[in-house]
Amino acid sequence: MIVSARMRSPMVLGKGVNEGFVASDVTALLKYTNRFLYMEDGEIATLTRDNLHIETLEGKTVKRAFTSVDWGEEDAEKGGFDHFMIKEIFEQPQSLHQTLTGWRSEEERLSRELLSARMMRVVACGTSYHAGLVGRYLFEKFTKLPTQVDMASEYRYADSTLDDSLVLLMTQSGETADTIAAAREARRRGMRTIAMTNVVGSTITRESETSLYLRSGPEIGVAASKTFTSQVMMMYLLSSHMGYKMGRISKGEYDAVQTNLRHVIRAVGGILNDISRIKEQAKWLSEARDAFYIGRYINFPTALEGALKMKEISYIHCEGYPAGELKHGPLALLTEETPIIAIISDDHTYEKMLGNVGECSARSSPVLAIVPEGDREVKRYTDRIITYPRIDPLFSPIPISVILQLLAYYAAKERGCEIDKPRNLAKSVTVE
Repeated sequence: MIVSARMRSPMVLGKGVNEGFVASDVTALLKYTNRFLYMEDGEIATLTRDNLHIETLEGKTVKRAFTSVDWGEEDAEKGGFDHFMIKEIFEQPQSLHQTLTGWRSEEERLSRELLSARMMRVVACGTSYHAGLVGRYLFEKFTKLPTQVDMASEYRYADSTLDDSLVLLMTQSGETADTIAAAREARRRGMRTIAMTNVVGSTITRESETSLYLRSGPEIGVAASKTFTSQVMMMYLLSSHMGYKMGRISKGEYDAVQTNLRHVIRAVGGILNDISRIKEQAKWLSEARDAFYIGRYINFPTALEGALKMKEISYIHCEGYPAGELKHGPLALLTEETPIIAIISDDHTYEKMLGNVGECSARSSPVLAIVPEGDREVKRYTDRIITYPRIDPLFSPIPISVILQLLAYYAAKERGCEIDKPRNLAKSVTVE
């Protein structure tokens, strides 16, 4: 017999044939079963080989259906790769395709009441927060709604009670303690809530009115890769769907978003087909002590995420910055030993980004420019260049993020770091 109790931290029960299991995450149990039951706070479970019983602290029996997941044991294995992270990076054409094809069922479940929102609030932590920042530009473009992005750990301290806001809560595991607390606070304030997660039945889905599922498959590496790009893809889909239903964009514009996302998937596949240049630049970056990632507009969040990936797994100190803010302080830190990773897209920020690259080069900082294929102008400032397939620049954050993930992975590998389990970090952050 096993007796387990849940209070604040996640707990999942698994049921096999003549066997029962307890764990904190479904991926630990995929080898044994795909039938799971999530416990709630204040519940006690008793498991034997043949039986599973749950009751509350007051002794009331709890009846709850099992959830089945379509992840197999092979999904949680390395499959010949050196690390889970690189396996999951290479799975992104598939995970992005799953997110896109699964959108139809997600779209049908969205309540029309969500369309009456007069403001968007996106609440998330870490990598999910960066995906939320990309979403801010998209919601404001497609829905025209003012959009605010909050760190979940700070959300509860903001004294906002606007009951016509839609709060989007983003957590890949569905068990992030700060985001769950934010969901409860949003509901207490009378706001409508929608969760975006990769795990069916996770706590955040029960704390929100509506849920959107990424369908990325299990992610074992602590540093998020495929779940991040699926979150970003979902932001394009959700924001354009709402914009179309609100009458802010046309059916043709809505369809064009999905067409461009199919181009994105092909672009990611093209990047993964030849990573030799990325490996070369990662080896150079692995020798740095500090680095800056810079971008503008929709690729400012991409810079933040690229810097986070590098610092998470290589332990190189990195900062993501809006390129236009360099002159307000960070230029003082630039030396010939401070690499700059400049993210450049062929949009209305292009000329200003070239100017920022020139500013950095003039201060002797080596610049690695990430640019669309065929770009000729950036060569005036640096010969360290990585290109990505030329697509609509609005959709460039996804392929660029894949490049930045590969840079971080190969730099960390060059430095001999423990990539899948970086020091002091956990996959599901269950403490506040």
